[in-house]
Amino acid sequence: MATAAKAFAITRQRWSRQQRREALWAYAFLSPAFFFLLALIMFPILFAFWISLHDWSLIPRHFPFIGLQNYLETLRDPLTIKSLRNTLFYTVGAVPVSMAVSLILALIMNQEKLPFRTWFRTAYFIPVITSWVAVSFVWLWLFEPRWGLVNSFLGWFGITGIKWLASPVWALPAIMLVAVWKGLGYNMVIFLAGLQGIPREMHEAAKIDGANRWQSFWFITFPLLNPTVVFITVTAVIGSLQVFTPAVIMTTVQGEAGGPINSTRVMVYHIYSTAFRYNRLGYGAALAFVLFALILVVTLMQLRLTQREVEYT
Repeated sequence: MATAAKAFAITRQRWSRQQRREALWAYAFLSPAFFFLLALIMFPILFAFWISLHDWSLIPRHFPFIGLQNYLETLRDPLTIKSLRNTLFYTVGAVPVSMAVSLILALIMNQEKLPFRTWFRTAYFIPVITSWVAVSFVWLWLFEPRWGLVNSFLGWFGITGIKWLASPVWALPAIMLVAVWKGLGYNMVIFLAGLQGIPREMHEAAKIDGANRWQSFWFITFPLLNPTVVFITVTAVIGSLQVFTPAVIMTTVQGEAGGPINSTRVMVYHIYSTAFRYNRLGYGAALAFVLFALILVVTLMQLRLTQREVEYT
């Protein structure tokens, strides 16, 4: 018994050494990823928060600690409130329309008997892989008030005089229209994946029970698409709250974007302009954390309201 116990103790000791060796090798392989995580993500976030608590600028000088003064200023700054309002309006307007149209397209593209189905899927996805800068310049020409194709098309229906990007009323909806057009293909592909994951037997059983297409969609397809809807909603809202490129490219006049009359000044551009055009890095960093808090709260609310358990029975 003593010999057996000694042998077991030696085996356990050797196994412990082997476990420690494997753990060390695992951490050795993970160390580059940990380094980049700390150096490129965690440190910049913490340093940005430190900057937000100071009167910081690009000019080398003494940067006094001012605490939460930058954050309190965001509550009183009319331009910040205007930028937040524009960003929320853009998100609320663009995301539901994009999701609804993408779902309709996915339902159409999911039909097996649809001719040229593969060609249509490819055509709708091409804008997704196209550069935002190139897309913005193309739509600048399309929205040209006198000779643009958009106004030429609307003229056939008697609609004239829309100045689009030169109008405080129509500038932001024009950018929303471009964003919806560009994101259709991506959302359509995600919806297609969700649709193809629904068992056919459920639709066949509903058809046998006398359900029409609308009933089959509303009581079977849409509930089982809930995980897909949650994913697209969360990612689309996060992306919309961070909109930047189209608002800048399509509205820049004499080096300043967000016009006319700040009607398209979105939050990310406001952060960039405050920090680097007006040299207020501390206030710009505070604005960035305000936007981060907004995205976090909105995302948690979405997950709370939309996510539910789905079972295939």
